Amino acid sequence: MKKAYLILEDGHIFEGTAFGAEVESVGELVFTTGVVGYTETLTDPSYYGQIVLQTFPLIGNYGIIPEDAEGKSYLKGYVVREWCDTPSNFRSEYDIDKYLKEEGIPGIYGVDTREITAMIREKGVMNAAICYEVPENLDFIKDYAVTDAVSAVTDKEIYTVAPEAEAKFNVALINYGKKNGIIRELVARGCKVTVLPADAKAEDVTAIAPNGIVLSNGPGDPAENTDSIECVKKLLGKYPMLGVCLGHQILALANGGVTFKLKYGHRGSNQPVKDLNGINTYITVQNHGYAVAPNSITGGKVTLVNANDGTCEGIEYPAINAFSVQFHPEACTGPINTAFVFDRFIKMMGGTEDAAE
Repeated sequence: MKKAYLILEDGHIFEGTAFGAEVESVGELVFTTGVVGYTETLTDPSYYGQIVLQTFPLIGNYGIIPEDAEGKSYLKGYVVREWCDTPSNFRSEYDIDKYLKEEGIPGIYGVDTREITAMIREKGVMNAAICYEVPENLDFIKDYAVTDAVSAVTDKEIYTVAPEAEAKFNVALINYGKKNGIIRELVARGCKVTVLPADAKAEDVTAIAPNGIVLSNGPGDPAENTDSIECVKKLLGKYPMLGVCLGHQILALANGGVTFKLKYGHRGSNQPVKDLNGINTYITVQNHGYAVAPNSITGGKVTLVNANDGTCEGIEYPAINAFSVQFHPEACTGPINTAFVFDRFIKMMGGTEDAAE
């Protein structure tokens, strides 16, 4: 048991105990409110450059289940109140401490996660460091910034994932930091998915003759992705298009919209989203720090809003046969609470399926 410190850029210091990789790290400190699903949290590329704090007090009780992973881990650190070193689950392969060590991610436990969460909610997200000694100068924490996030997490090569049966649709997935669940949901609906890197050109997309395009989730400031925004602009109206999370923001920017940084973001598996066209409110999984300014959208209509703060959660673009959602429909809340997003995309491409096969 080694002493560790979580040091916030405003000078607050929290003493705890180290676990995971024995390295010091600095990142943007954010919190997530999920009660379960920490494997998915650890492996979500959208957390690139961030130290993640779990508000639920006990983490690790069902171990690590590799087949539930959404991708490679890009966390800069992991903060929990208590971690379970003796997990119990028939699918568990090893504990969370081993996982963090293998991935080179430092962890700290035994700190008051409620107090830290309250501070972030009051002051907004801020940088922090996990250290083993308290440094005299905190400038290295204050100076940290998450940059070039998408280029760090995207695949560099084009590849294809196809269903076992004959594919009904050919879908181009532009990968800004995609979660594996997006591919899984599309393949389950009979789609052959061609995954393209974030720096793909419009010509690269048209070359595969897709029936539709999906813009994936991903990390960082959406406005930084100027080349991706220009690529999407050239594709607008040519194919049915679905944007998810960062893809939702890039689609809005390509249509003349504006994005802004939220005070502390939406991260967790219990974010309520209200349908403005009906009476439904969906419980969704989310992980983002930016949002689309609703009054900035050209040619689009806001159809979904966050029931907590009223921010934009979904936009329809009827003139170009496109729509987008800020949440993660592949995350299986409910467990099929938001599966309609993929079903609707299939219908836009000419399908008639109402659910995954």
